[in-house]
Amino acid sequence: MCAEVVSALDPRAGEVYVDGTFGAGGYSAALLAAADCRVIGIDRDPSVQVHADRLSAAHPDRFRLLQGRFGDMAGLLAGIGIEAVDGVALDIGVSSMQLDQAARGFSFQQDGPLDMRMGDTGETAADLVNTRDEAELADIIYLYGEERRSRAVARAIVAARTEAPIVRTRQLAEIVARVVRSQPGIHPATRTFQALRIAVNDELGELRRGLAGAEALLRPEGRLAIVTFHSLEDRVAKRFLDRRTGKMAGGSRHLPVADVAPRAPSFRLLHKGALAAGEAEVAANPRARSAKLRAAIRTAAPAWPADDLQEAA
Repeated sequence: MCAEVVSALDPRAGEVYVDGTFGAGGYSAALLAAADCRVIGIDRDPSVQVHADRLSAAHPDRFRLLQGRFGDMAGLLAGIGIEAVDGVALDIGVSSMQLDQAARGFSFQQDGPLDMRMGDTGETAADLVNTRDEAELADIIYLYGEERRSRAVARAIVAARTEAPIVRTRQLAEIVARVVRSQPGIHPATRTFQALRIAVNDELGELRRGLAGAEALLRPEGRLAIVTFHSLEDRVAKRFLDRRTGKMAGGSRHLPVADVAPRAPSFRLLHKGALAAGEAEVAANPRARSAKLRAAIRTAAPAWPADDLQEAA
């Protein structure tokens, strides 16, 4: 949904934009082409550097990549002297580039090491499936994968790892396929792989931190565009915008309503609800069929406390 994101951000000459999920640089390149603006890309994946180098060479004074998590964008930008920006784009979840690299371990379609890290530090998916107890694995698979057979999957994983460590994507996919009934067009391991990937990368926590960071950085009239690909991500984005636009009450659930002063909305919606990808884009990129774009414009009201996001979770 690159065209829709650029339209939502409406880039202008002299302004500064953050591409919080740089990847192969599609949004950054489109923003740079749309206006004589500056773009700061952020990504935790070291392998994207080749794409950043290409953009830096083409736009030496207008583009820069910062390696790190987009949830830390306020601190990352402060480190290079930027305290406010005019737009933030976030494209949540695993990229097609990462899915296509068997060595990254994101996909059950190709055999590879069971890694799933978007960066190069921290626990891998293999660490999770080989060390977590059955109850915790079941919770992860149910909460992040919405897999109804989560207990059976967890039980099968624990039984299999007593025979040998689970270290390959195909190995795990076969274990899951033995206990999850296949649905037309959907691999039995789809939801389990999604769950492990989200857990390994703390994707929902990262999204909440990124939304708070964007709120803190955006100038009045600055714009936020969020593209999500499944219901868990979209639910976080929707609840954030519902609260920040005043659609949902913003007080703590632990305090009486009368004791909580209402907060001024920090955003107003650019368009009602979420936009879906067009037919032409879905035909060219089937992954886009589940994409949703939500966009909003920053008001002059102060940013809400970041810990409010936990209340909205």
